[in-house]
Amino acid sequence: MIKRFIHYYKPHKLLFFLDMFAAMLIGLTDLVFPQVTRLFINDIIPNKNMGLLVRFGIALIVMYLFRLLLDYFVGYYGHLLGVRMEYDMRKDIFSHIQKLSFKFFDETKTGHIMSRLINDLNDISELAHHGPEDIFISVLMLTGSFFLLMNINVQLTLIIFALVPFLLWFAIYYNNKMRRTFRNMRKQLSNINADLEDTISGVRVVKSFTNECFEEERFDKGNDAFKVLRGESVRYLGIFNGGINLFSNLLNLSALTFGGYFVYLGRIDLGDMVAYVIYMGLILQPVKRLANFVEQFQRGMSGFQRFTEIMDLEPEIVDKEGAYELDKNIKGSVEYESVNFSYGEEESVLRNINLSIIPGETLAIVGPSGVGKTTMCNLLPRFYEIDSGDIKIDGHSIKDLTVESLRKRIGTVQQDVFLFSGTIYENVIYGKLDATPEEVIEATKKANAYDFIMATPGGFDTYIGERGAKLSGGQKQRISIARMFLKNPPILILDEATSSLDNKSEAIIQESIVELSKDRTTLIIAHRLQTIKNADRIIVLTEKGIVEEGPHSELIEKGGEYSRLYHSQF
Repeated sequence: MIKRFIHYYKPHKLLFFLDMFAAMLIGLTDLVFPQVTRLFINDIIPNKNMGLLVRFGIALIVMYLFRLLLDYFVGYYGHLLGVRMEYDMRKDIFSHIQKLSFKFFDETKTGHIMSRLINDLNDISELAHHGPEDIFISVLMLTGSFFLLMNINVQLTLIIFALVPFLLWFAIYYNNKMRRTFRNMRKQLSNINADLEDTISGVRVVKSFTNECFEEERFDKGNDAFKVLRGESVRYLGIFNGGINLFSNLLNLSALTFGGYFVYLGRIDLGDMVAYVIYMGLILQPVKRLANFVEQFQRGMSGFQRFTEIMDLEPEIVDKEGAYELDKNIKGSVEYESVNFSYGEEESVLRNINLSIIPGETLAIVGPSGVGKTTMCNLLPRFYEIDSGDIKIDGHSIKDLTVESLRKRIGTVQQDVFLFSGTIYENVIYGKLDATPEEVIEATKKANAYDFIMATPGGFDTYIGERGAKLSGGQKQRISIARMFLKNPPILILDEATSSLDNKSEAIIQESIVELSKDRTTLIIAHRLQTIKNADRIIVLTEKGIVEEGPHSELIEKGGEYSRLYHSQF
C-alpha cells in the first residue's frame, strides 16, 4: 500500500526533494536558537561582549528572514505537490472507471463512486503534502535535539529522553484503534453520499408522493450512523492528543526539575539548563506534528485504500492481444451463434440464442418483459460479456475487435434518454465532437428537432437543466436521435425509443426513426407492436428463446405467440 502511494511522488520528485530540503533547513534553524541562547547566557552576557552580541543578533534576524522564505516555499509548493498528486490520482481513477463494464455500475451506487473521487482524494492530498514533511521534520528535531543535548550532558539527556519510548508506544497503540474507525467512517460517508444522490436525483418523485418526511428519516439514519462513528473517532483522537500533551508536559517538568538539580550540583551551567528547557519546547512541536500526522495518515490511507480497491478492479471487457479495428464501411450483417448469458450467479437470461441479420435489415424484437430483449442488444456492443457462444459482425467475432471501434459502429437510442447538464448544442454535438455547426443543424432537422430548438429563447444555446429537466420527453428523444444522425453508425439499436411518449410525439419520433433507419442494420425493441408492423422481420423472444420469426402479416396468420401479443394490445 505504502509503495503504491509513493509511486505517485515520482513524477514530482524534484518538487518533493526541494520541499524536503526546505523543511530540513527550517528544522535546522529551530535547532540553532537554543544553542545561541546557551552561548548568550554562559559567555556573551557574563563577559559583556557587546560587539559579539550585536553580530549574533543581526545574524539571527537574517536567519529568521531566510526562515520566512522557507516557510513560504513549504506552505505553497508543498501544498502544490499534494494538489498535483491528487490530480494524478483523480485522473487515473476516472480513466479506470471509464474502462469498467456495465456490471460495475449495476452493482455500485453513484454516491459511492463520487465519494472516492472527491472526498477520499482530498484527504490523500493533505497526507501527500504534510505526511513526509511532518515525519521528516519531527525525526530531525528529535534526533537533532537528542545529540545536541548529549553534547551538553549525557546523564541528564538520557533521564529526560527515557519518556520517549513510552510516548511512542502510546502513539502506536491508539494509532491502531483510530485506523478502524476512520475506515468505517469512509464507508458510511459513501452511503450518505449515495442516499443523497438518490434523493436529489429523484426529487420530483419524492415531492409527487409527498414523501419528504420519509426521505428525511431515511437520510437521518445514515447521518446518525456517521455521527456515532465520528464521535468514536474523535474520542480516540481526544485521548491521543491528551496523552501526547501529558507526555509533553512531563518532558518540560523533567527538564526543569532534573536540570535545576544538575545546576545545583554544578554539573551544568544555567545557560545549559535554559537550553534544555527550550529544547523541550521544541520537542513539543515534532510531537504535535506526529499527533497531526497520525490523524492525517488514518484519513489519507483509509482513502487511499478505497482508491486502490477501485484501481484493482480488472475491467471485465478489454481488447484481447491482437485485436483489430472494425472497418467503418462495414455492411452490417450480425450473427448470434449459440449465445448464452447470465448476470453473475443468477439464472441464465439468454439460452442458446441463434440469429442471423442481413445488412440493412430492420429486425424487431418483441416478447414479455424480463426475457432479455435489451440484454440481447447490449451484448452486441459488448456492454456485457457473453458466457458462451459468439456474436459476429460481417463475419468478425466481436471478441477479436477493439472495443472502441466496435462501439463506434453501433448506435443506441434508448427509452430513458440521458442528456448532460448544458446547452442543446453541447448535447447534440456529443454524437460527433468534431462536427461543424452546419452538420449539427442538418442532424436536428432530420430528427425533427430544429423547429422546437429555434422556438426556445436561446436556440441551440438554451440551457436544458440537469438530465434535460427543462425539456419534454419527446424533445429529449429528438435530441437523442439528432446525436445519432451525427454519429451515423452502420448498425442501430432502438430500445423502446417511443414507448413513453404521447401519440403526437410518437408520430414525430417515428418519422425521424424511419429516416434514421435507412440503409442501416436496425434492431428495434418494442412493446407497442403497432410501431414495428413495417419491420422486415420480427422475432418473438421468450424464456424459451426465439420461438417465432417472420414479417408481421405472416406471424399474425400463424396465430402463435406474436398474434396473441398483438391482439392483446388492440
